[in-house]
Amino acid sequence: MCGKCEDNSQPDAPASPTRRKVLMAGAGLAAASTLAVIPGKVQAQESAAQAGNGPWRVRAWGNRDPEGPFVPLEIPRRALRPNDVLIDIMYCAICHSDIHIARQEWGPPYPATNYPCVPGHEIIGRVAAIGSAVTKFRPGDIAGAGAMIDSCGECESCVNDLEQYCLKGWTLNFNSPDKISGGYNYGGFSQRVVIPERFTVRIPPGMNLAAAAPLMCAGITTFSPLEHWSVEAGQRVGVIGMGGLGHLAVKLAVARRADVTVFTTTPGKVTDAKKMGAREAVVWNDPDALKPYANQFDFLISTVPTSVPTHPITNMLRLDGTYVIVGAREPIEDVHGSGLWLQRRQVSASLMGGMAETQEFIDFCARRNIVADIELIKPDQIDRAFERIKAKDIRYRFVVDFT
Repeated sequence: MCGKCEDNSQPDAPASPTRRKVLMAGAGLAAASTLAVIPGKVQAQESAAQAGNGPWRVRAWGNRDPEGPFVPLEIPRRALRPNDVLIDIMYCAICHSDIHIARQEWGPPYPATNYPCVPGHEIIGRVAAIGSAVTKFRPGDIAGAGAMIDSCGECESCVNDLEQYCLKGWTLNFNSPDKISGGYNYGGFSQRVVIPERFTVRIPPGMNLAAAAPLMCAGITTFSPLEHWSVEAGQRVGVIGMGGLGHLAVKLAVARRADVTVFTTTPGKVTDAKKMGAREAVVWNDPDALKPYANQFDFLISTVPTSVPTHPITNMLRLDGTYVIVGAREPIEDVHGSGLWLQRRQVSASLMGGMAETQEFIDFCARRNIVADIELIKPDQIDRAFERIKAKDIRYRFVVDFT
């Protein structure tokens, strides 16, 4: 066997379209299921018949207005269609976008928040029941789901496994119009959820399930651009922001054997960044702190959830370097055309990955034991968690425990 095959630190080659189809068809399920017995799986299989085919009324936690606290609610979950999966939610992480939507902090093009609002889109749970046409799961298997729960399935993006760029618009798992049942969707801060099989992934045995939950959005959102722009061993990568997305960007870039530098506004995160494999961590609170790094980076990724000055960041790029924004939705500030064309620099942006890529990513993380750094909380602590996220008082992702 060659050294590369034996070295788990080597990044995987991008999957071919054929492999993507195999992954989505669930052909690897039987092999994956034989690797280990998931605790509780036998009991789950025995009780799956009790789940029935729905519909169900389930307990959830949501807020009734932008300023209101999170309270217990009862919400509907539709009956299973042939391609649906019923998931008993075990863990759901809190993403910054959950806060933005629950508190109605985003304006157009995002729709106004519908209340009651049940957020949550970084989901790990146990399959309780499956539709008649489902091939990827059996009751008792562990499944993951992220922000998307539907797309048109027909446009150029969808047929090329890029559902996140669906030309007709994909469906968010909460606060989006429910095209099947009417009304709008409720998210993962609940006991159960029904999701089409196509928009779920298999979670390999042996993963820390609570710490894997943030991979379903924060993780794939940082993995996808690293993959798309082919970040490789030896390249200099800068990560702007060291939060829920940023700390995973560090781990994933290090796994690709890139030379990683973190730029953070929080001095207390410098040590964390280095423990995660970054060679250097820089505290910056004004653009002057970035000047010593001019013309040094092949790839920069901003995970900051708000707009930051662009020119001082792009000035750190080498010839043909790329700056990718994944955290902010605001207008891009301070772009200097000359600062880009003098070194043929690029500014771009990226969403999470498509579903085939998300499965590849989860398998990548399972092989390398990559998960998020988390703090586990109960549903009655969601309000406090929101406050602490805004105060940057979390290392690095809250995960709500529904077990």
